[in-house]
Amino acid sequence: MANSRSFGRSVLIIGLGRFGASMALNLESLGTNVLAIDKRADLVQDYSGKLTHVVEADATNIEALNQVGASHFDVAVVGVGTSIEASVLITANLVDLAGPVIWAKAISVAHGKILERIGAHHVVFPEKDAGQRVAHLVNGRLLDYIEFDDGWAIVKMHPPREIQGFSLGESDIRTKYGVTVVGVKSPGRDFTYAEPDTVVSSHDTLIVSGHTDLIERFSNRP
Repeated sequence: MANSRSFGRSVLIIGLGRFGASMALNLESLGTNVLAIDKRADLVQDYSGKLTHVVEADATNIEALNQVGASHFDVAVVGVGTSIEASVLITANLVDLAGPVIWAKAISVAHGKILERIGAHHVVFPEKDAGQRVAHLVNGRLLDYIEFDDGWAIVKMHPPREIQGFSLGESDIRTKYGVTVVGVKSPGRDFTYAEPDTVVSSHDTLIVSGHTDLIERFSNRP
């Protein structure tokens, strides 16, 4: 796997807990070249039949990372979260190798700040992000929700009653609510980008973008 860069995008997953294992399985299903490593022999054994490349290695040891060719990967994901010390040391080792783009899991804001300061390119908070997303889904008519760092989001939702039976131009949603309907999916039909003359029915699904507060307000309309 050390020369896997030549075969397309390659990702090194460090840690086979729930987060790391899920990442590895999903990336591999998308056709990405993945090498997963963990220092626990039992986890490596569990996933040896589920993932193409799994290796037992302790990533807190920079020599172990050198042996698996960590510097040759496009991306490295540090999925270790139970030990902040191990997470920080692994991330520091990857920074020293000056190879892959580093995504690191954090379990607290303080942990995240440390990871950023030592050189992680991206820090993720899986539990916090999942909680926020589910809260938005539970709270209204939203079917799916993706939030970005600048307070902007894109969602999939059912249309409020007040715009059903009207065209988007007639509803004037952007002026009234400050959000933009990007597209409309009608049952049995292909997704279409929104046009002023697109008429919204009660059975349609909308793709809407805008500031999170405005989207929440729009999605809670009767």
